[in-house]
This record gives sequence, structure tokens and C-alpha cells, in this order.
Amino acid sequence: MFLSRLRLPSSETQSTLTCNGQAAMSGGCGRNPPPFPDNEDQEAELDTRVLDSDEDDDDEGEDIFTGARSKPITPTSAPDEGDIFSEEGSYIRSDVHHATNGLHSDEELDLFTEATVELTLTNTTSQGRREIIGPTASACNTTHVPNSILKPSIVTKTMEELEEEESGDQFELNIAVTNPEKIGDGMNAYMSYKVSTQTTLPMFLNKTFSVRRRFSDFLGLYEKISAKHSLLGCIIPPPPQKSVVGMTKVKVGKEDSSSAEFVEKRRAALERYLQRVVAHPSLLQDPDVREFLERDELPRAVNTQALSGPGLLKMINRASDAVNKMTIKMNESDNWFESKLQEVENEEQLLRRLHAAVDSLVNHRKELCINTAVFSKSVAMLGSVEENSALSRALSQLAEVEDKMEQLHQQQAFSDFFILAELLADYVRLLGAVRCCFEQRMKVWQRLQEAQSTLQKKREAEAKLLWANKPEKLQQAKDDINEWESKVSQYERDFERVTCTVRKEVLRFEKEKARDFKQHIVKYLESLLHTQHRLVKCWEAFLPEAKAIA
Repeated sequence: MFLSRLRLPSSETQSTLTCNGQAAMSGGCGRNPPPFPDNEDQEAELDTRVLDSDEDDDDEGEDIFTGARSKPITPTSAPDEGDIFSEEGSYIRSDVHHATNGLHSDEELDLFTEATVELTLTNTTSQGRREIIGPTASACNTTHVPNSILKPSIVTKTMEELEEEESGDQFELNIAVTNPEKIGDGMNAYMSYKVSTQTTLPMFLNKTFSVRRRFSDFLGLYEKISAKHSLLGCIIPPPPQKSVVGMTKVKVGKEDSSSAEFVEKRRAALERYLQRVVAHPSLLQDPDVREFLERDELPRAVNTQALSGPGLLKMINRASDAVNKMTIKMNESDNWFESKLQEVENEEQLLRRLHAAVDSLVNHRKELCINTAVFSKSVAMLGSVEENSALSRALSQLAEVEDKMEQLHQQQAFSDFFILAELLADYVRLLGAVRCCFEQRMKVWQRLQEAQSTLQKKREAEAKLLWANKPEKLQQAKDDINEWESKVSQYERDFERVTCTVRKEVLRFEKEKARDFKQHIVKYLESLLHTQHRLVKCWEAFLPEAKAIA
């Protein structure tokens, strides 16, 4: 059907095209190349002929495609309007026309043009045919991004913002707890510590100030900030634990190494506690913290004793919370909290084991110090009774070396305890504070569940009143429903706020933990290297004396 409409060029046109094509290739029909010259005279004559022929060619200027244009192809008649293949027929004739006349357009025909065009129903021609319109510029430039791709980027951005906020929490505030002093006699005696602060923050009245605080004041500060901030999901650094035995030795006035070690241990623990409190951005803004650092005299904290009424109430509340934790299972919707809580519990157990191992190491070094001192005395006594002068001198110097070894072992035991053991003990308590944050979130969730259950019961009671046709009690039921709906909304907001706070606090805690462990481990390794270097020097100095023994 389509081939019947095509008109091929005539034989005369084909012969003309063939002749002109050969003329284009050889420079003209029937023209032969010039003969090769035999001598110089023939070569000069041949050059003259070539110049004359070039001038003749320039004068003619004949187009080699003149024959092809002289007889154009006669177009076929237009297709009938009723022919459904009329548009396809026009496309085929256009292609055949380009193929027969030997001219090709610069733009290649797109084979997938029909797949990219749009069919519009509004623009129609007079013959009732639909026009084919290409895609508009706005449709080509508009990019549609699915929501599944946008949501993860939003969550990632939120986490990055939290990390940037935590990385920016840096305060120019230095706190030191020094000069422990015993005040009073007998069982009424207590230890007082000097708390010195140096800062450039504008919230404080002075840049440098100091106050004196007792141990119960530190415990009272913890109770105040814990009552306000723990309900919001904040991690409250715990204070040092009480020690009845150690404090009793200090009160009765027994001056020995264990009492001095206890006082120094508590002083260092109180200093670390205050440093962690002021490093928290929310706790630093608390007025009780600023009052603790600046005010000269504080009212005595009376609720910090273990056997007091508030102390017993705390023990009962802790037991009740432990029972609720075992009996109530929270349907966790966020896997992040479940996995983090499991990590915290596992890490707490591992740190407890490591702390016990470090305590054993500290005790071993202390025993090594004692045994080294005994060995030094024994060697010194042996050297004093030795008749051989060289051997006696070597034994005396060995005793001196062992005395130095005893001091080095004692210093290393001191570093083991205050650098490594105390760090592990602090983070065991801090992980307990992190667990308290997760427990507080569970309490808020439990309160929300109870409020939703109560609201459901109120609605059921209203339905019963409507069914029983008791309008006198219906208004009270509606008021109760409105009240509990507002409570449910408030508890939902509280749960979302606590959830966000706990997540932020855990991220901040992990960054601080990594930084603290890095600093303390580097410091501990440096102390080990320093101790071993001094040990090597001592033995190198003693080696010539040992070789000099005759």
C-alpha cells in the first residue's frame, strides 16, 4: 500500500546522476591524464597546457548536480481524510524524498520521538485530528523526589544537628577542690573542703572566688538538681559514695596512712563530681549550682543521712521501681532505645569486672611495695656484716636501689588507683545514671498508658449514660472526658520531650566518655613509661658495682 505511492526516479535521471558522479570523481567525462614527459622541453610544454586547461575549467563552473535538480520528483496526491495511516504515509514519503535526492539533514531522526511526545486533547485542527506537541520546558525541568528519599536525610540532619550542639558545649570554667580541713572533735567532727572557681562567664559576679563546703553540701546539691532535671530525662552525675568506716577513722582522730588516703580519695572524687556538673549545659544554668559555687554560707542539708526519714523513703521508692521494672514491660516502638539500654547494661557489667581487676592490681602493687621494703632492709643488714669490702659495698648499693624501687612501685600504685581505678568507678556510677534516664522515660510512658486507659473508661461511662438516658450526669461525664483528653495530650508531649532529651543526653555522654577514657589512658601509659624508665636507670647504675665484685 505504501510502495504504490512512491515514485522512483526515471532512467534518464539515473544516467545523469551517474555521469555527474563520475565527473566529480575524475574531473569530467572522457578526460585522460597527461602523458609523462620524456625531456625538459616536453615538460615545459605540458605545464603550459595544464595552465590553459585550468583557466577553461574556471570559466565553465558547471555544477555536477545540475542534472539531478533539473527533473524534480513529482509529489504524490494528498491522502484521503478517512485514511487512518495518512500521517504515517507522509513520514515515509519524506524519508524516501531525502534518500532519492542524495541530500541528508544535519539532525538525525529520533527513533523514540513518539515515546517522548505528549498527546493533548484540547488543541485540535479543523479536520478533527489531534496535534502532537512536545513536552514543555517546565515539565522537563521539574524533578520529583520521592518521600522515601527525603525522610532519611531529614533524620540524619537532625542527628547531625544534635552532635553539633553537643560539640559546641564548651565552657571556660575551672573548678578545684583543695585544702581538706577537719572541723570539730569526736563523732560530731566533719571535713571541710575549699571550692575554688575561675571563670570568664558573665553569669557569675566575679571571675575568681572560693567557698568552703562540707560533704553533706555536695550531697544536698545532688538532691536539688536531681529532683528538677532527672524528671526531664537528663543524666545527673552522681556524687561520691558514703564511707562509714573511712569517715569514722577520721572522726576519732586516728592519724595513719589509710585515713590520709581516704581524705585524698574523697577530695579528688568531689572535684571530679563538680567538674562533671558544670560541664553539663543545663545544670550549669541551674540557680542552685551557681549558689553552691558563689554563696559563702549554705543552709545545712538535713535529708542526706542514710537513716533519716527521706533516706528510708528513697530506699522504698527504689525497691518499688525495681518491682515495676520486672513486672511492667514497655512496648518499645523505637529500636534505638532498646539497643542502647542493652549496651548500657552490658557495658556496666564489663566495667565492674574491669574495676575489680584494677583493684586487684593496685593491691598487688601495694603488697609489692611492702615486700620490696622488707627485702631492702634485709639486704642492707647482710651488707653490714659482710667481710668482703667489694661485696659489702655492692649489697649496700643494692639495698639503696631497692629503696628506690619501693618508692617507684608506690608511685605507680598511686597512679593505678587515681588515674585508672577511679575512672572506672566513676563510669560505673554514671552508667547507673544513664539507666535512670531510660527508667524515667518508661515512667512517663506508663503514666501516658494509664491516662489513655482512664480516658477510655470515661468515654465508656458516657456511652452508658446516653444509653440509660440520664442527662443530669451527662455534663459531668463530658467535663471528665475533656479533662482527661487534655491530660493525655500533655502526657504525650511530655513523652516526646523526654524521648528527645534522653537521646541527646546519651549522645553527649558517649562523646564525653570517649574523651575521658582517651585522656586517662594516655596519662596512665605515660606514667608507666616514666616509671619503667627510672627503673632502668637505677639498674644501669648498679650494674658496674655488681661487675666489680672480686
